[in-house]
Amino acid sequence: MTMRLQHCGLVVSELERSRLFYGEVLGLEEVPRPANFAFGGAWFALDDTEIHLISEADTTGRAGQPLPGPGIAGGLVTHLALEVDDLPAWVERLAARGIAPAAGPMPRGDGFDQLFVLDPDRYVIELFERTDEDQTDAPAREPIRA
Repeated sequence: MTMRLQHCGLVVSELERSRLFYGEVLGLEEVPRPANFAFGGAWFALDDTEIHLISEADTTGRAGQPLPGPGIAGGLVTHLALEVDDLPAWVERLAARGIAPAAGPMPRGDGFDQLFVLDPDRYVIELFERTDEDQTDAPAREPIRA
């Protein structure tokens, strides 16, 4: 048996602001939603996976809950991970749009570099890139406990 992620749904507080983030900032392609969806939302494609935005005004869910807290420094938070091919270029792209990394760039420890940013509703987005560098000396990722 095989399994794959087909989509993730995110409740967003301001649909148009989030549409700009996922479409303009991250450069994802917006794709059509079913005609019978009468609630606010937007769908974005990333290869064969999709991100479905759902307007907070049309649901009982709350956008961006729970907040990431201190675990973001090590990636110990609920997040979406997107593999990219030029992480430094992404740092520049984000900075040009006024978005600073919440954590990283840093070695993940398994041959990937990563950084974390927050979308407009404080969902954590991980951008990561394969690297040829030896990461055996990557800092330990310790648990975050209250």
